[in-house]
Amino acid sequence: KKKKTTKKKAAKKKTTKKKKPKEPEVPVIAEGDFVLVEMTGRAVETDEVFDTTDEELAKEEGIHDENKTYGPKLVVVGEGYVLKGLDDRLPGLKLGETAEVEIPPEEAFGVRSPENVRTLPYRNLRSKGINPVVGQQIELDGRSAMVRSVGAGRVQLDYNHPLAGRKIVYHVKATERYEGDEDKIRSLIGRRFLDVDLDKFNLKILKKKVRIQIPDEIFFGENIQIAKRGVALDVQKYFEDIDEVEYTEVIKRS
Repeated sequence: KKKKTTKKKAAKKKTTKKKKPKEPEVPVIAEGDFVLVEMTGRAVETDEVFDTTDEELAKEEGIHDENKTYGPKLVVVGEGYVLKGLDDRLPGLKLGETAEVEIPPEEAFGVRSPENVRTLPYRNLRSKGINPVVGQQIELDGRSAMVRSVGAGRVQLDYNHPLAGRKIVYHVKATERYEGDEDKIRSLIGRRFLDVDLDKFNLKILKKKVRIQIPDEIFFGENIQIAKRGVALDVQKYFEDIDEVEYTEVIKRS
């Protein structure tokens, strides 16, 4: 009998596929986050810029305000620091990425209402020192209005917001998120004490109290008491365990 010969099959080498390294997940903004935001708002129909944190762009668009501080803005998400329609759309955006956010009129500056258009005698405005010109934005009895027409001794005023009835779009980028309590409190200080180096505020968080040392360069700053009270109210609002905010002023020998 012939012996059966069995051929041994060469063992196949197992090849292990190299796993691709996981890309780090981009943090997502959530309600209640303390974030710094760069943003520019435009009217969709006209591409007109009405709001921006970019000072150079504000100058280019003719909307620069010398009394405004430009640069990334502190936003506590969901707390009304920005337009509600934008605030509602911040959760879910990725930190560090620019997003385009469209907001319909009813969630922006409202729909236009005929009830907000009034016609007044010309002499009523002249008696208040106002010389109305078509297209002019005026303040009358504590309200802002646009002069729509002037003629035959009558003036038509539109009390609707200039952007009422328009869809708007924001380009928004959250550049930074504050995590620790100290950083969050410093961000609240920066919101009230504008154009002051935050590192100059000596901050100490105690059991139920926050102690803030005011830099000597702003001891006599304009509206400093209003700013101090604003910070105290903000801290007590967002940190339930803080019952007291104490301010100190240190004068060193010169």
